Amino acid sequence: MTRAFDAIAAAIGERTGTRFTPRTVSPVSGGSIHRAWQLDDGHRRFFVKTGGIAAAPMFAAEALGLQALTAAAVAPTPTFVALGQAEAEAFLVLDYLDLKPLDQTGAARLGTALAQLHRVTGESFGWPADNFIGATPQQNAPHPSWPHFFGERRLRPQLQLALQNGMDQALVTKGHGVIERIGGLFIDYRPAPSLLHGDLWSGNTEQTGDGVPVIFDPACYYGDRETDLAMAELFGGFPASFYAAYRAAWPLDPGYERRKPLYNLYHILNHFNLFGGAYLGQTQRMIERLLAELRR
Repeated sequence: MTRAFDAIAAAIGERTGTRFTPRTVSPVSGGSIHRAWQLDDGHRRFFVKTGGIAAAPMFAAEALGLQALTAAAVAPTPTFVALGQAEAEAFLVLDYLDLKPLDQTGAARLGTALAQLHRVTGESFGWPADNFIGATPQQNAPHPSWPHFFGERRLRPQLQLALQNGMDQALVTKGHGVIERIGGLFIDYRPAPSLLHGDLWSGNTEQTGDGVPVIFDPACYYGDRETDLAMAELFGGFPASFYAAYRAAWPLDPGYERRKPLYNLYHILNHFNLFGGAYLGQTQRMIERLLAELRR
């Protein structure tokens, strides 16, 4: 990695306009897909992700998402610095931030900021390029219909991948049945294409020492704002003040509770595809619940 870090330092110097020679290179824990490092020259610190060359598209997608969130200027994100490849390593460089878990006050500020982020809208549902949800490719070809987009760009690819990963054909067929009936959850609800974080679980949010919430590791696209809230509830970890502040800033539609299992089915399918059969039972329960709801 020595040559790779030399190239990373050179890229930092080129992008910032100031020569950078790290005194220390320290591993940072917490990531599950890529390696992470802190580079420090005694004056400036940078957070660096590294991975094999295959990680380059993931880093490019992450950089695009971070830049979009930064441009929205409602919730702080780590500043994108550099992107590149060195030796057999791809890398992504961000400004280093000293962060700690959200407290009740920071979470409330995040809830308000997320509502503001969701008021940033696009012309259609999707994103300028495909990206990733975890390590799984995420299709983003734009479409004017949200139910169509979510069924065809989100659920169907995950179901097809699940079949390849050993999910029973009968359950996959039931999943396709959910897609065919998906319009029943949107009869009186027409969401706007809101700018989404896209991978909003508690591990992708923290706060600075002075209580400013920070979001990172996005999987951005324009979609129904309810999807961010649904995922936040799926895995938990957010203080109650987060949800209360969001709803105070922008109340949710009364039909949110009916649609929440649909949105979270996407992430549970993805976890089945990434981590295996531990998520099979939850997937089956969600699909059965949705089919029962849609057959009423």
